[in-house]
Amino acid sequence: MKKGKVIKSTGKWYIIELEDGKIINAGIRGKIRLKGIKSTNPVAAGDEVMITENEDGTGMISEILPRKNYIVRKSINLSKQTHILAANVDRAYLLVTLVAPETHLAFIDRFLVAAEAYRIPVTLLFNKMDVYMDEHLPIVENVMELYEEIGYPCEKISALNKTNIDFLRDEIKDKQVMIAGHSGTGKSTLINALDNQLNIKTAEISIHHLQGQHTTTFAEMHKLQTGGYIIDTPGIRAFGVIDLDKKVMSHYFPEMRALLNQCKYHNCQHINEPHCVIKDAVENGEIESTRYKTYLDLMNEDQSQTYR
Repeated sequence: MKKGKVIKSTGKWYIIELEDGKIINAGIRGKIRLKGIKSTNPVAAGDEVMITENEDGTGMISEILPRKNYIVRKSINLSKQTHILAANVDRAYLLVTLVAPETHLAFIDRFLVAAEAYRIPVTLLFNKMDVYMDEHLPIVENVMELYEEIGYPCEKISALNKTNIDFLRDEIKDKQVMIAGHSGTGKSTLINALDNQLNIKTAEISIHHLQGQHTTTFAEMHKLQTGGYIIDTPGIRAFGVIDLDKKVMSHYFPEMRALLNQCKYHNCQHINEPHCVIKDAVENGEIESTRYKTYLDLMNEDQSQTYR
């Protein structure tokens, strides 16, 4: 038996990097599929696995080692199943673009909630600073300020021009990080910019929809020459949150978490209870109304339904 890291899942086969650096293709024993969460992909990029090597040079995954964490979203087609985006993530980077395509605040919030639930720190990368007109710049500043005040690091970058990306190489060294965002926000461009030996396919923005064309269909992990791994996830159009206990949903909003013990009722849901500190904080501007709206949407939605 050998230990390895899952570099890529293609649905039936997995590309595994063994501890000695050797890369092999491996299948999976059927029984692993039955364990734990109902997921469309029981093994994800970033997973550590035990492998039996076959004589033909392929392998068979016999065990998934315990995960430090993972991040999931609702499966697009199967309402009650989850899709694991990545496992064993030290930090997630969410690429945000205000135009072509536009990243909505609700999408950012949903991603942050999922990351909070699985204790994954997030940095927001505001990409395509090279294409913004003067009128866009105050909007970028306002959105950055909103999330920095809550405690999320924000950086302005241009993946295309390789502007302000050097800090990422230092942060990723010796880590396993994940990069996420809508299709077309520049994930593949950024990874290529961080390592000139990688040549990940990038796609043009669709003028018709001002959305990116999907180029990554399965998450794939890339090893950087400067050290560390980046998990490149497929472009996400909508982020369906699943399997989160609504009774503690407010814990996944750091600005709410800081005030929770001040509500009159210990089981306050912060919707229509009297003497609610959270609602007061929204009214006086301490908590951003857009964040509170996302909270209400998550509290009111049926997690078993598909989210688009």
